[in-house]
Amino acid sequence: MVKLTKTLVTVFFILLKLDNEVVPVSLQGFALATQRRNNHQSQAPELPRDFLGISLPEQPNKYYFIIRGQRIVLEADSSIQTIMEKLQSYKSRVALYFEGFQYQLGDFQLRVGKVTPTHSDNLRGIIMEVEYLPLSSMDKSRQVMEEFVDIWQEAISKRSLPGHFMHMEPNFAEFGLSDHYSSQHTAVQYATVMAQLIATQSVQAARN
Repeated sequence: MVKLTKTLVTVFFILLKLDNEVVPVSLQGFALATQRRNNHQSQAPELPRDFLGISLPEQPNKYYFIIRGQRIVLEADSSIQTIMEKLQSYKSRVALYFEGFQYQLGDFQLRVGKVTPTHSDNLRGIIMEVEYLPLSSMDKSRQVMEEFVDIWQEAISKRSLPGHFMHMEPNFAEFGLSDHYSSQHTAVQYATVMAQLIATQSVQAARN
């Protein structure tokens, strides 16, 4: 098993013990929710109020912006993070860190990891990303992916695990993405999961 390196990612489900061959790969991720600073709002009202920023381990030189309100996904050079910090137009509101392992199971590649706030060990969730390697068409691979997830859900239902499984599948067409799967699709998926985690935390904070 190969420990995944630090990188920014977001979407998984629950850790399973696999008896098949495991290919350990370093996988670490970091997701950032940023908010526009108040002193810029009157000067540039057309700018989005907030967005999600994501870096993926398989694309270390890229950085992805997801503006969920306008259904926009942008791909930029990783140096954009330094530029954004210097401009100081936005401030960090929430930062989540994803760390785990990558497994090879036949034609499937699984990434399983824990989600914690940056500089904290407080577990926020466990996520799993499933990738079917022979096909890049989401429509053509949908049936085999659904069958895999059904088998996986049946396996974990026999275990007394805390929490519950949530399948996150955004409408990629709303973001202008085609059927051919790309890193932008992955970024949108992770942004959807991150938004869900932030919303859950807000609800829990309100109850307390």
